[in-house]
Amino acid sequence: MKGFSMWRNDSGLSGKSIVVTGAAGGIGSALIHGFAQAGAHVLLIDMPGKSLQEISDGLPGSGHKWMEIDLSDLSQHALIFETAQSMAPFSALAHCAAVSRRRADVDDVTEADWDIQLDTNLKTTFFLNRAARTSFRSQKSIGSIINFVSQAWWSGGYGGSVVYAASKGGVVSLTKGLARAFAADGVRVNAISPGGVDTPMMVADQTPEALAKFVSMIPLGRLANPEELVGAVLFLASDASSYVTGTVMNVSGGQLMY
Repeated sequence: MKGFSMWRNDSGLSGKSIVVTGAAGGIGSALIHGFAQAGAHVLLIDMPGKSLQEISDGLPGSGHKWMEIDLSDLSQHALIFETAQSMAPFSALAHCAAVSRRRADVDDVTEADWDIQLDTNLKTTFFLNRAARTSFRSQKSIGSIINFVSQAWWSGGYGGSVVYAASKGGVVSLTKGLARAFAADGVRVNAISPGGVDTPMMVADQTPEALAKFVSMIPLGRLANPEELVGAVLFLASDASSYVTGTVMNVSGGQLMY
């Protein structure tokens, strides 16, 4: 078959630099270890006070760096990718950083709740994705962007979580639109839609009864371990997915089937 080469089961990310936001979180922590084990040089991004140096020092491999950055400060985005390029050829962005303000009911949602979730989860994603594309252009290289959404983008959320759901629904639309806009530069944009993952964000402010009800809707009958998302992300970051863009990959234990 023309253009076919022998399949390799490694990620091809060895010696490349990868940016991971929300690196100190439950999912982000699993991803940085996965990328490091694949031989990449990982740039850890998270808010100040997250012990990033200690986390970075504990990663396998070498050449990792960390930056304490509030991503709502858009002026810092270019510096992130300049730093990534200084480490090694910049290859992928895995954007996990997000904020959730879970309220008991929609009547409890404040304007401040709305603003922080839409600004952090949607506006920041747009400008960070655009800065990543600018970085790939400056290298004259192809690249991959992986945004994280949530099952809430299709369910609409429950009770006071509808604003978080709306922000993640916006990221789905944004991912598809940017995939189309960035394609001419060889930059692929996809999203991962996790189901229930055993992280502090998942269990925060939930009663045991509410959590048990949520788990009962998952055909596999349990929350995911964060490490169970790593394979999907490495696939989208690697050349193994070179013809995949504008998609939302569902990793939900069967909770979403379409």
